Amino acid sequence: MVQLPDELIKLERSADKECAQLAGLTGEADDTQWRRWREASEKVQAAVTAHAESAESNRHELEQAVKKAVRHAQQEGLLLSVVHC
Repeated sequence: MVQLPDELIKLERSADKECAQLAGLTGEADDTQWRRWREASEKVQAAVTAHAESAESNRHELEQAVKKAVRHAQQEGLLLSVVHC
């Protein structure tokens, strides 16, 4: 079983929230929010890679477990629902 550090969950939630804020935006506002989402996503990817390397675990499995944990919590109504990017 893959261990899921709280920090990875927090980063993924943050990226999902940034993605959700893209809904309905156009022009400069869309461009600005797109950059915010991309930066948040890059932080998730870097953290997943670093953790997988330090724990000598499969990076893909770790990433999928983080996404599943965050989305499962959202489906349970524990978090705001978001649009998945």
